[in-house]
Amino acid sequence: MVHELDVLILGGGAAGLFCARTAGLRGRSVAVLEHQQRLGNKILISGGGRCNFTNLGATAANYFTHGSPHFPKSALARYTPQDFLRLVEQHGIAWHEKKLGQLFCDQSSRQILSLLESECARAGARIVSGCQVQQVHRSDPAAVRPWEVTTSSGTWRASSLVIATGGLSFPRLGATPFGYRIAEQFGLRIVTPRPGLVPLTWSAEDLARFVPLSGLSLECETQAGPGSPRFRENILLTHRGLSGPAILQVSNYRGPSDPIHIHLLPGIDTTAWLADRQRSTLTPRQALRQVWPERFAQAWCEGRCPDRPLAQIARRDLEALAQSLSAWKIQPSGDEGYPKAEVTLGGVDTAELSSKTLEARNVPGLHFVGEVVDVTGWLGGYNFQWAWASGHAAGEAV
Repeated sequence: MVHELDVLILGGGAAGLFCARTAGLRGRSVAVLEHQQRLGNKILISGGGRCNFTNLGATAANYFTHGSPHFPKSALARYTPQDFLRLVEQHGIAWHEKKLGQLFCDQSSRQILSLLESECARAGARIVSGCQVQQVHRSDPAAVRPWEVTTSSGTWRASSLVIATGGLSFPRLGATPFGYRIAEQFGLRIVTPRPGLVPLTWSAEDLARFVPLSGLSLECETQAGPGSPRFRENILLTHRGLSGPAILQVSNYRGPSDPIHIHLLPGIDTTAWLADRQRSTLTPRQALRQVWPERFAQAWCEGRCPDRPLAQIARRDLEALAQSLSAWKIQPSGDEGYPKAEVTLGGVDTAELSSKTLEARNVPGLHFVGEVVDVTGWLGGYNFQWAWASGHAAGEAV
């Protein structure tokens, strides 16, 4: 069976479904092909089952790309968090702001997926799940429908082809490198993918010291290196390493072999803080027990702090202690990989795409949206906003 239409979208996640809805509402004939039996698996598990569907403060500054930092601006400006929030409210979905502009459903992530399915139905977009793509071919570019995709549900011919197949995070949900292979097939450069928003693992030395503290959480400020963003949120010590929002955030900006720096007393001038306590008989560990859980104070101070009153510590040693408190240097052994990564860094190089339409510059009619593109948002709803904005940008162009 041969199906002919205007727009064929490969991938039934957030970006693909939103692209289908946008194109369909423009009167385009649209189909979405999803290789899984169920749509939107990542939507359903997101936000602890309540879907952190956007962030009110999303701007291009909240995204990491190996290319121009300005690339996300056009799409984000033309479909904003407020635009998606209006759609959520039109569908009667109750929501709340958790913190830092992060918006969640009051009830279930299923509501966002139902919104997308309903919008696609309203737009006349056809959705085919459990459909395996076997081959993608491009015939004469001058043809009305140059794209031919052979699948387990027949052959599809379309004027425009949109790749919305996502990245490699959460392989148990069906993530594959399919989108990258399509890009490479048509000569587009791929920025090597790696796990993003991912927990980091202890070195052997730190593992022995800190693994007994698994489950302990602290508010800290993290930074990957000079010039990179600082993130002030909680870190979580685990039996494998470091997790929590502040660690996941900094993982995007850290090179695979780079250390991270942690300010253990965020918002505090550590030199002045220690000087204030020199008038007492407190040892460093005793002073730090006032602001940290005792177990952490003991483990962190062991082998690092003199076990004598602060008043008896030489100025040079006190300055070194202040520096280690404000920039505790951790050298992770690695990260926990795609099974624990929220997103995938890298993907289709933004230099290959139009920032306005997400169309490949040298392959007319071929668009890439969502996580398959080398644009990765911070933790907290930013990646969903990129899905809506990039899907909308391509949907307006196809």
